[in-house]
Amino acid sequence: MHLLDYLQIKTQEVRKDRVILTMNVEAFHKQPYGIVHGGINGVLIETACSLGANAQFSEENVYAVGVDLQINHLKSVADGTLTIIAKPDQIGGSLQVWEGKIFNDDEELISVGRCTLLKRNRK
Repeated sequence: MHLLDYLQIKTQEVRKDRVILTMNVEAFHKQPYGIVHGGINGVLIETACSLGANAQFSEENVYAVGVDLQINHLKSVADGTLTIIAKPDQIGGSLQVWEGKIFNDDEELISVGRCTLLKRNRK
């Protein structure tokens, strides 16, 4: 089991130009005040951006890892489904920059973030 399984994050689409993930809000996603923990937004954003960044590679011996993550929490959420849509801002040779936007069931923007990812070689 890995983090996506544990948090029940579902992959809807992974393409080189867009990634979509969804997550039904459960009690274990929430902070003690009954709203989704901000760290969950971070997981959703970095995960979606990482999946997109790794979709760029055809070589099996390379992968992308996040080296910077910036998040703005815009609106709290207590229930429903969160949907993240991530798109690349820049695809470079070693660095990629992706932006992720999280929406609630009413298609309101909940959180926005930017992730910088570094191309690495497997050892």
